[in-house]
Amino acid sequence: MTQQIRHQQVSALVPEHVARGVFSTGAIVLTGQQEFILDYIVAMTRPHQVVARIIIPPPIMPKMVQALKTNLENYRKRFGEPPTLPKPAQPAKPPSFEEVYGQLKLPEDVVNGIYANTVMITHTPSEFCFDFITNFYPKSAVACRVYLSVPQVPRLLETLERAFAQLKQRVEQARQQQAQQALTDQQIDELFNPPPPPPPPPESPPETGPDGLADGGSDDSTEKGGS
Repeated sequence: MTQQIRHQQVSALVPEHVARGVFSTGAIVLTGQQEFILDYIVAMTRPHQVVARIIIPPPIMPKMVQALKTNLENYRKRFGEPPTLPKPAQPAKPPSFEEVYGQLKLPEDVVNGIYANTVMITHTPSEFCFDFITNFYPKSAVACRVYLSVPQVPRLLETLERAFAQLKQRVEQARQQQAQQALTDQQIDELFNPPPPPPPPPESPPETGPDGLADGGSDDSTEKGGS
């Protein structure tokens, strides 16, 4: 059995096994070379568990950020400011990803992740719903549905914005390195293969005076008058 949803000109099938969704208490965002990885976790029991892994291409991230901002603005207009969560104590040295994931349970049926190229976000007074959609011909379908409590959403938005800013910084650094490398290669090429010298200017004929002599010359053969 499947459902079909429509929202802002987006229509997608919702398979029965996806419709019930999964609940999450937070998310970890990883930035890869060609994708973003969103690991939604449940931190109510030990060990903490990844309940959904979503893989989205970089062009989708700014759209997701904007959609989440719009939903938060609409939430504030209807229900006021979201409840705030107490900030956890920051360790003296932030743990590495290896240390973080060493304390997480990553089930085998989640580790490969789910690809999505469209995100649809809705909300109620108590939670936000994220529908991650595979938008392929001939039918779009919701591949994963994640519920997040309202207090967690502003923190998720900050994490997404920070991850996208880091990606843009990496892209800009790569462009600068490529430009610098291209300049270096050109300089090396010119060092070992200098351009040929320019051709000499063409010789111009000497200027002549009114009597056919070059200016500044003397006529030694001029006949002297006799007496």
